[in-house]
Amino acid sequence: MTQIPEEAPRADLTIDGSRVTLLGTAHVSRVSAQQVKDLLESGEYDAVAVELCPSRYNALINPDKLARMDLFRVIRDGKASMVMANLALSAYQQRLADQFGIEPGAEQRAAVNYAQENQRPVLLVDREIGTTLKRVLHNIPWWQRITIFAGLVASILSRDEVTEEEIEALKEGDMLETTFAEFAENRKALFLPLIDERDRYMAARLRQEVSRQSHQNILVVIGAGHLKGLTKYLEQEQGEPETTISELDHLPTPSRWPKLIPWAIVILILTGFAIGFSRSPALGWQLVLDWVLINGVLSGLGALLAAAHPLTVITAFLAAPVTSLNPTIGAGMVTAAVEIYLRKPQVGDFGTLRHDTTELKGWWRNRVSRTLLVFLFSTLGSAVGTYLAGFRIFDRLAG
Repeated sequence: MTQIPEEAPRADLTIDGSRVTLLGTAHVSRVSAQQVKDLLESGEYDAVAVELCPSRYNALINPDKLARMDLFRVIRDGKASMVMANLALSAYQQRLADQFGIEPGAEQRAAVNYAQENQRPVLLVDREIGTTLKRVLHNIPWWQRITIFAGLVASILSRDEVTEEEIEALKEGDMLETTFAEFAENRKALFLPLIDERDRYMAARLRQEVSRQSHQNILVVIGAGHLKGLTKYLEQEQGEPETTISELDHLPTPSRWPKLIPWAIVILILTGFAIGFSRSPALGWQLVLDWVLINGVLSGLGALLAAAHPLTVITAFLAAPVTSLNPTIGAGMVTAAVEIYLRKPQVGDFGTLRHDTTELKGWWRNRVSRTLLVFLFSTLGSAVGTYLAGFRIFDRLAG
């Protein structure tokens, strides 16, 4: 049997008669990838479980799928922010991987490749990333979401290099326990959906696979930060796996009142216009002019900051005052559609997207990420313009 280094964090358990080996890895570690290969080449395992959900697995085995992404549909379906967050997270991991000359998630790729080459089943035990992110956002108030966004931006701006020794130190159990204990205490709203719930989910999925397929020896390749929690939940009786999975897959019902705010603002603005015209046509048209200029200029400025095409900037100016009075469509959706039409992303843009977004200027250089910035900045400009114009209108009415 091939032995892996003693310092590699692992746990060996027996679940319903099946032997399960949990191997803790660092996702940008050359050593982790080699440890996975060494264990699999021992021939002891008849199944491989990986810390991947179906969507991430498909992206891993079919990288060209990104080039077929319908960018406008992503924006239309309200998934632009999620895509940008994923890009920021992936960019940070990619930057570390580039630094050490290894593909991000190489240990997961090694496990999947070996299983495919040797006709071993691949068990996808992680929860869908979209579900996890939605549960994270539901768990934290809006002001903490701004902090997370700022952290993602900081990860892109940071140029600090990490040594390979520090990467390998991520797999030291004591350090991980200390780190996540502090994380759980100070950031419980994040820790629960991002770490703890996924530990429970993966434990339930493993029990489910064992009961269904009766695999005798399973190698489970997971990030080392999940090793302690996953081990704990596998050792505990958690009830029926299907019940746990259904509970943790449930998407929380969104609150209704945030959806009512835009309509309330529209009613207030239209009421302001009505009051202005009832006093005098000159005042009414002055209020309309304020609305158009403030809203249009700020949305256009947002598009300009995103380096949008000049015609897209003009579109932002013209569209924002109208879309701000129709909550069913945003200025960003219009500007993104125009930008895609004028500067349609090429296959090469999708192919280099992950590498381009590892540096700040790359977000503006790549047509895919730049379109996302056009959507974001013109939307923010229009949102700020709506509030400023609203205050200006009622200030004139009160004067």
